[in-house]
Amino acid sequence: MNVLGFIPARGGSSRVPSKNIRMLDGKPLILHTIATAKAAKQITRVVVSTDSEEIARIALQGGAEVPFLRPKEISGGKSTEMEFFDHALAWFKKEESYVPDVIVLLYPTSPFRRPDTIDRAISEFKLHPEADSLRSVRLCSEHPYKMWVVEGDWLKPFVEGRGKDLHTMSYQTLPTVYIQNASIYITKPATIDGKRSPTGDLILPFIMDELESVDINSELDFKFAQLLFKAKQGERNL
Repeated sequence: MNVLGFIPARGGSSRVPSKNIRMLDGKPLILHTIATAKAAKQITRVVVSTDSEEIARIALQGGAEVPFLRPKEISGGKSTEMEFFDHALAWFKKEESYVPDVIVLLYPTSPFRRPDTIDRAISEFKLHPEADSLRSVRLCSEHPYKMWVVEGDWLKPFVEGRGKDLHTMSYQTLPTVYIQNASIYITKPATIDGKRSPTGDLILPFIMDELESVDINSELDFKFAQLLFKAKQGERNL
């Protein structure tokens, strides 16, 4: 089976400038994901989709392929997964007559995912040929029943119609809720092209722990991740 490891990494970032190539534990952030993807036994090709020549240069040095640069018009803060999937699949089909069987989407902002975890997710997906996609999730630490919106001068429950005073209940009594963690998303060209969606209708859950779910999107996230790397190094030196 041809399994494409696909790493989207645009050059712009509103919260952390040059986030995808910001140094973390001695190397650019994106290189952590490239190394992990290359070490995953079931991934047969690792491609980075970027609009940035600098990111492309660093990705090539890390051993990934960068066969094209993504157009600027689909590389903004509001660009969608569908846009970069459509662009990549069209390019591969036209230039290489290449269509992967499976696409494993790996965002560069998850530096703690492990190769064996990626392989387990791919194996799980292969066991369910009827599935349109797989999404990695973690337990939700901030329950939606305890979330609010502001309407005028007042707080209103974000989730309504499920009962009175849910926001006062303990987490142990509330339904178990998961949130996607931007770590391992798997889909098929048939889902993207046929259902015009990266996820489709039948979505497999892949539950991950908190460490592998760390997603870096702010300055505080970078500081926290660096502390985690130092802690892991300390454990190795014991």
